[in-house]
Amino acid sequence: MNYIYVFFVSMVPFIEIRGSIPLGALLGLPFPACFLLSVLGNMLPVPFIILFIKKILSFMKRFPKLAPIANFVEEHGSKRSDKVTKFATFGLALFVGIPLPGTGAWTGSLIAALLDMKFGYAIVSVFAGVLLAGFIMSGISYGFLGFLSFLA
Repeated sequence: MNYIYVFFVSMVPFIEIRGSIPLGALLGLPFPACFLLSVLGNMLPVPFIILFIKKILSFMKRFPKLAPIANFVEEHGSKRSDKVTKFATFGLALFVGIPLPGTGAWTGSLIAALLDMKFGYAIVSVFAGVLLAGFIMSGISYGFLGFLSFLA
């Protein structure tokens, strides 16, 4: 059951892999399983966000009660996109990979969609960022020595 918690927590916006790996470590899950489930769960919504978020936001804007939410999401992505546009795919990977609030796979996918990045480049960039964030969070959560001894 703990494995399922880690998987689903990694899909939650703003929590994502930054929360799922520490949760897995606290629940006593082995590093490999926790890392794999966190990466898979974090990446699961990414293609759907990239492909459909612009259409969803456009639809939401038709309704007065949903329009402020759609505008907030677009503004959130647009504010962050200037950090990515300069370096394109590498910038997006780095943006997603730094495990700070508001810089995960959800926001990275939103930025990729708003910038009209090619789907393949966007997926690879977000995936690279998720892996980077996963390694950083694993090092913090499992302890760098234990984490490094597993890699050796």
